[in-house]
Amino acid sequence: MVIQIVEDDRGLREGIALALREPEIRFVQSGSVESAKYDFEHNPADLIILDINLPDGSGYDYLKWVRGRSQAPVLVLTVNDMEMDEVTGLNLGADDYMTKPFSLAVLRARIQALLRRAGELEDTYEQEGFSFDFGQLIFRRDGRELSLSVNEQRLLKLLVDNRGRIMTRSALTDRLWCDGGEYVDENTLSVTVNRLRSKLEDGKTGVSYIQTIYGQGYMWKREG
Repeated sequence: MVIQIVEDDRGLREGIALALREPEIRFVQSGSVESAKYDFEHNPADLIILDINLPDGSGYDYLKWVRGRSQAPVLVLTVNDMEMDEVTGLNLGADDYMTKPFSLAVLRARIQALLRRAGELEDTYEQEGFSFDFGQLIFRRDGRELSLSVNEQRLLKLLVDNRGRIMTRSALTDRLWCDGGEYVDENTLSVTVNRLRSKLEDGKTGVSYIQTIYGQGYMWKREG
């Protein structure tokens, strides 16, 4: 997952990234409208934290530009606390609005809510003969229904949601077995991945949709 922080205060950018740090999140930090456009074109973001007062223009200009290319959630984070500023941001396509100074705990909660909301809108996946409906828990390959365990379903969702990006073994283990009180053997993830692979792949094409990135983790096959 990629989060872009568009903020001209470098210290604040780095502080936000530190506060939100998770193994599966990569941060792109941009200090101006033009650098934000360049960074987005080279690293499309899954969520954007956007300041309005930037050295080369308004964050609203960047918001309009992004909305012509992506529906990634945008959280506006600014000192502008007038009601009209918030209305303008929301009308231009922002998903949430916070004013400075702010609580990092509240910021984390707002971002988690935005990501949950975005995930609910992407509960289906159809590509290369696969049809996954994570809402209805129906999984098919070439029209044939697949029977997946709960952990296989959760693993598949994590990989598909982050397709084209490496999910580290530690991040996947933390997300699949996250109660903190259960010892998880390091081989458990490998077994779960292999079982899921065997159910998804037909053995004819030789294509591995769950790719092993040695020394790092796993990645769902890039599309295209």
